[in-house]
Amino acid sequence: MIELRQDNFDPWHELNRYQQNLAPGKYGACCNFVGSMRDFNEGDVVAKMTLEHYPGMTEQFLQKICDEASEKWPLLDCLIIHRVGDIQPNDSIVLTAAWSAHRDASFAACRYLIEELKHRAPFWKKENTSTGDRWVSENTPPGS
Repeated sequence: MIELRQDNFDPWHELNRYQQNLAPGKYGACCNFVGSMRDFNEGDVVAKMTLEHYPGMTEQFLQKICDEASEKWPLLDCLIIHRVGDIQPNDSIVLTAAWSAHRDASFAACRYLIEELKHRAPFWKKENTSTGDRWVSENTPPGS
């Protein structure tokens, strides 16, 4: 499942809720990664962050990396929940999870999901600092 959300979420509740829909006894491992917003970056205090994306395109890309992970490792399922819009310090930003029969595949797939998402997904991050707004350079939107 792929889901983009405007509102903060409890990653542990989401993992439990999603896992209830998986076939009991089929998985032996679930590895997950939770990313949350910190209140600092590059030596500045960050009061707020805004994540922009291309609706439709972003979801397709996230599904593509789930499909890629499933081709590389014997997964039973994977999950990505990602925030968009305004985010406050301590808010959850992203949850990735991978279920498999054994831990090796689950660990590898979960790491793949977050690394591919972080480096290739079409998200653009703007930080609000005490010196003003700035785009995070690796994620600057086209034309900015």
